[in-house]
Amino acid sequence: MSATDGAFAQWLSQAQIAEDRLTDEQPGLLRYAFAFRERCGDDYYSKRLLSHFLLHCYSGLKVAQIARLVGISRPTASHQQGVSSKEAIQAAHHRMAGRPHGKLLPRYAGPIAEFILTHADATRYDILDFIERTWSVRVSTVALHHFCKKFGLDRATRAEAAAPRPSAERPPAEPSSGETMPPSPPVPPPPPFSRRGRNTRGRSS
Repeated sequence: MSATDGAFAQWLSQAQIAEDRLTDEQPGLLRYAFAFRERCGDDYYSKRLLSHFLLHCYSGLKVAQIARLVGISRPTASHQQGVSSKEAIQAAHHRMAGRPHGKLLPRYAGPIAEFILTHADATRYDILDFIERTWSVRVSTVALHHFCKKFGLDRATRAEAAAPRPSAERPPAEPSSGETMPPSPPVPPPPPFSRRGRNTRGRSS
């Protein structure tokens, strides 16, 4: 076994992946992923690209296995499942730009709301770029999340506001004057209190 084969087997072992349980396509895929890792290194950007590829190429691997292969946490890998390629690149670009500076002020809420409403497909990084272009302020995604939630601009609040509300329950409608009601059954007469006796005349003297 060559040194490369030994390193590859060790990489699979630390990710708790049994090589003999892989499908026919997975060993070749993982060898190319291992070669990418060896060539490009173990930095944040290489991890982000590799994890994004493995999570979206229908590899058949579990999210936890990919997280261990790449060297990221399970929640981080799970979150990246719903991230588009554009957002992955924007996240890397945002990280490369440096530390956040400045503060989101309440007066920014109106222009940010207008930007969100006129750019329905905007990602959070598009919003961050808009903020930086407009006010020369660079903030983190966490700060943006809290700001949008405070002013009702987060996705959950906007989706709730746009959802149709169920109408209030109305009482059953009364029949109109033109409608005829079915006749009520006749009420039987009450029974007599006592039976009447025979009427006899008294004898005259």
